[in-house]
Amino acid sequence: MTGGTEHAVTGQHAPAEPEVRYQADGDLAIVTLNRPHRLNAVIPALVDGLCAALDLAISQDVGAAVLTGAGRAFSAGHDLRHEQPPLTEGQDRRQVQRLQDVTRKIRLAPFPVIAAVHGYALGAGCEFALCCDLIVAARDAVFGFPEVGVGLAVTGGISHLLPLTVGLPKAKELVLLGERFGAEEAHRLGLINRLTEPGQDVACATEMARTLCGRPRQAIARAKNALNQGPEAALEVSQEIEVASALALHNTPDAKLAANEFRRRSAPGQG
Repeated sequence: MTGGTEHAVTGQHAPAEPEVRYQADGDLAIVTLNRPHRLNAVIPALVDGLCAALDLAISQDVGAAVLTGAGRAFSAGHDLRHEQPPLTEGQDRRQVQRLQDVTRKIRLAPFPVIAAVHGYALGAGCEFALCCDLIVAARDAVFGFPEVGVGLAVTGGISHLLPLTVGLPKAKELVLLGERFGAEEAHRLGLINRLTEPGQDVACATEMARTLCGRPRQAIARAKNALNQGPEAALEVSQEIEVASALALHNTPDAKLAANEFRRRSAPGQG
C-alpha cells in the first residue's frame, strides 16, 4: 500500500513496538497483528489493540478492512508463556468477554472484514479469522483449535459459528480432538473463501477489499447484517429483515445510479 497513513494501536501501556498496527489507504484499512517474535500469540494488550483498531476503522467509515499478521504467522493462539497476576473471577470474565468483543465488533461493523491468513492460525488466532466475513488463506496456512487439549475453552462465538459452517459432528471433531488441518482441508470444509500461493494472501485479500470498497455502502452493510442474522432467526424473521433492507435500499442514490448504468449498458448498440 502506498500513500496511506499508519497508526500504532495498543493497550493501556504502549510498548516500543505496538501489538497492532493500523494502516488506512483511502477507503481501505489494513489491521496487522504485530507480535511476530511470538508468532502473534494473543495477550490482553493485543486484544485491546485489535478492538481499538476495529473501532478506528468504524469511526473512519472505511469501505472494507483486511486483518492479517506480521511475520511468519497469522496468530498462534493464546500466549501460554505470558505471565500475568492471578485474576479474580470477575477479572477473568471481563478478559474473556473482551476477547469476544473482537467477534462482536467484526460482525457489527457495517463493512466487510477479510482475514488474510498465512502460517499458523490456531486457537484464538483461528477464532479471529473465522469471525471475519471472508477468509483468504495461503496454502501454507495451518488451522486448529488446541484449547481443549491444554485445558482451555473455545471463545469468540466459535461454539455457534463453527457448527453453522461445517456442521455439528465435524465441529465437535475439530474442537474435541484439536487436530491441526491445512488450508486445502479448510477450503474443502467451507471455512475459507480463497486459496493463494504462499506470500500472496494479503495481496489477494486487499484486491477483494478494494472491490468491496467500490460497492454501494448501504447495500453491503445490509447484506452483511441480513446474512449474519439469517441462520440465527426463524424464516419469517429473516424474510422481514430482507423486506426492510429492500425497502431501505430501493430509492438510494447508489441504487438509482446502478440501475441507470445497467440500462445504459443494456441499450442496443451499447456495451
